[in-house]
Amino acid sequence: MKNLGEMMMKQVEAMQSRMADMQAKLERMAVTGQSGGGLVQVTLNGKGAMSGLLIDPSLFKPEEKEIVEDLILAAHNDAKAKVEAVMAKEMKSVTGGLPLPPGLKLPF
Repeated sequence: MKNLGEMMMKQVEAMQSRMADMQAKLERMAVTGQSGGGLVQVTLNGKGAMSGLLIDPSLFKPEEKEIVEDLILAAHNDAKAKVEAVMAKEMKSVTGGLPLPPGLKLPF
């Protein structure tokens, strides 16, 4: 049984190493979401932190303030959904199809 325990420990250590690599990769990644046909763009890192915001100057009209705010929210949500899709794909490659306990959300 000692060999089985050592083998499992090596697999866990390898997965931890791959997880650390994936987390570093996610921090370096940049995903841009957009709304309004590209008038508003939001860039997030792989952990969901907003790192950039671009707003087309044509949107800076006082009477359109709420529209701009809604476009920013929509662009952020678009980028966040893309980040989550990439994270799910990365997690699948890291765990190698290993079933994780229900409710366990990695890497966060």
